[in-house]
Amino acid sequence: MIIFPAIDLYQKKAVRLYKGDYQNMTVYSENPIEIARDFENSGATYIHMVDLQGAKDGTTPNIDIVKQVANETDLFVEIGGGIRDMATVDKYLSAGVDRVILGTAAVTDSDFLKTAVSKYGDKIAVGADVKDGFIAIKGWLEKSDITLEDFLSNMQSIGVKYIICTDISKDGAMRGTNLQLYKELSQKYSMNITASGGVSTLDDVKELRSMNIYGAIIGKAYYIGAINLKDALEAAL
Repeated sequence: MIIFPAIDLYQKKAVRLYKGDYQNMTVYSENPIEIARDFENSGATYIHMVDLQGAKDGTTPNIDIVKQVANETDLFVEIGGGIRDMATVDKYLSAGVDRVILGTAAVTDSDFLKTAVSKYGDKIAVGADVKDGFIAIKGWLEKSDITLEDFLSNMQSIGVKYIICTDISKDGAMRGTNLQLYKELSQKYSMNITASGGVSTLDDVKELRSMNIYGAIIGKAYYIGAINLKDALEAAL
């Protein structure tokens, strides 16, 4: 299983939200590239990045930071947040990013999603952000009327290979991840599923590993010292 240590960006800083609430934001670093280097020095080979500003308004205000991480480390970089047209996909991939994550656009613009998957294949992932069983969009600020099950079935039929599934109720809460959800998804779908939201302990990592889940994102637990990244990487093997 791949461990994706995470950096969420806001105004070029590394931050974390609590359950997706922009009013409940903690700044962890003014220098995200240093955190990325720390990840790499701990043995990580992948990084998950989210532009929280972009998620709200569909722009790329932190692309310079993302480009720096892509070009100055050997990490496999995936980025999400506000990627809603092909120009933005092209922009990130041209900047050296390895994979882009479509969120809101995958829900609201199926033609764009299909075009992106057709053009870039495995370089496209889709974020399935779940709130009360439904897909949330626009930086988790709105809940759609599409169920997670319907959404994932549609993604699989389109040919999406990578899904990042976040249980918003668990995100940043440090109360464990939704193991039952990921177990069900791993059994039902053939896509590569990354667990996101509430991965708080090494036991979470070990449980997810036992399900043959593709990946797990570690965010707040790293920043507050609840999970040692080296230990997590070892537990995921």
